[in-house]
Amino acid sequence: MLAGLIFAVRDADEPTGTLAATLPFAGMTVIEYQARLLIAAGVSQIVVVVARLTPELLGAVARIGGRGVTVDTVRSAAEAAARLHPLARLLVLADGLITTDTVLGPLAREHADALLVVPEAEADAGYELIGGGDAWAGIARVDSGLLSQVAAMPRDYDVQSALLHVAAQAGTLRLVLPEGKPRGGHGVEARRDTLEARSRAVVGATLAARPGWFNRWVVRPLARVAMPALMRRHLPTGALAGGAAATALAGLVALWFGQLVAGLILGTVGVAGAMLVATFAWLRDEELLARLMGWTALGVPALAALLLGHALDAQTGELTARLLALVLVVLGALGHRAMPAARPAGWGDPPAYLVVLALGTILGLPFLGLAAAALYAAVTLALAIEALRPPV
Repeated sequence: MLAGLIFAVRDADEPTGTLAATLPFAGMTVIEYQARLLIAAGVSQIVVVVARLTPELLGAVARIGGRGVTVDTVRSAAEAAARLHPLARLLVLADGLITTDTVLGPLAREHADALLVVPEAEADAGYELIGGGDAWAGIARVDSGLLSQVAAMPRDYDVQSALLHVAAQAGTLRLVLPEGKPRGGHGVEARRDTLEARSRAVVGATLAARPGWFNRWVVRPLARVAMPALMRRHLPTGALAGGAAATALAGLVALWFGQLVAGLILGTVGVAGAMLVATFAWLRDEELLARLMGWTALGVPALAALLLGHALDAQTGELTARLLALVLVVLGALGHRAMPAARPAGWGDPPAYLVVLALGTILGLPFLGLAAAALYAAVTLALAIEALRPPV
């Protein structure tokens, strides 16, 4: 059994008396974002260590409980140990920690006790030193029995710090946060004015972990430009999704009426917007909207290919383009289902095929673009099948 342990004790660096855990972050609070990461990592119970229950914290805890996990608030290590199963493994997040699922995932899958660390010389101000030249990077996977050892200490001990040092003294495995990880999206925050920058870094880190050259070369640059303004203005995600969907729909309508270049350009812009909104919705914990935008990014290229084939055959009176478009859709769907989550950037996906269609049409060679996209999908499917084969 995997359980989560979150701390909501430290005050924010501001005179309002707000807890760092309840500072706003991407349309929710920091502690809600932490809980979302823990739930995605597979925890079934979350224990929150508190010093005082503020109205903001009570509201956040209630919203976390609405996600289908058991949430308990405790004031001491003894209370925490009493609420947890004796054999539970704890996934621990530091007070005010902001991170990403790509950083948390390996710790959640680790079978042994482990502390995520960085070299002391590279530690941010919020990281706690644990000796041996290391600083705790805010994530740990430990046995819940360590809480009993902390409970035996004087009550004025800080639970987070005591648990960390008990784990370190027990010789817990130390995993260094790799240089390749997007560290800009990982850190401990207690200031409201720096959380916006941290949220942009989290979005960038999330997008960086997603495969495909369309995401890397189109969506990520768009996110860097648009995300700061979107977060500052607190625009509703539903309105952004509606705008992306309307743009994509306008492209499909233009294709239906034979405006091939305009239709494919609008469709590509709509798909890029849908992928951006899907990331924004994921960050705000709006899972249904994120899934809808993900489906939009997959469905619009398929419909655009079929409409392009229909428009080309309407001009020639043949069926070749329609059949080629149907082959593209089938190959693209099979390739999407077969390809692994981690794949080379050059492999195709539906948005990438849409770009190939758009480029061919802009150059005045729409049929060639359709054929090139189908060939691209066939090569991607072949590579995906090879990747599924066990090594000889």
